[in-house]
Amino acid sequence: MNNQLEEYRKEIDALDIELIDVLARRIDVVRKVGVLKAQSNISVVQQERAEAVKNRAAEMGAAKGLDESFIRKVYDMMIDHAHDLEHDIMDAKS
Repeated sequence: MNNQLEEYRKEIDALDIELIDVLARRIDVVRKVGVLKAQSNISVVQQERAEAVKNRAAEMGAAKGLDESFIRKVYDMMIDHAHDLEHDIMDAKS
């Protein structure tokens, strides 16, 4: 049993590496969006877009057997962080 548990933990560790890589790539794109918004004087918060992203993610998660509420919470945090980064970029422009 301990060997099996260790194998599962190694698998989780490998998935964490992939997850962090994807999150870092997403943040890189968020920064580019922030720069574009700052250059174009576009509001950071685009509520319709944020809701559409969360809805799409919840649907994709549900299709994979994930709890929609969990996915929405994860995306709430990611979008809030993205908005914080974009605000920082906007403030630096001023």
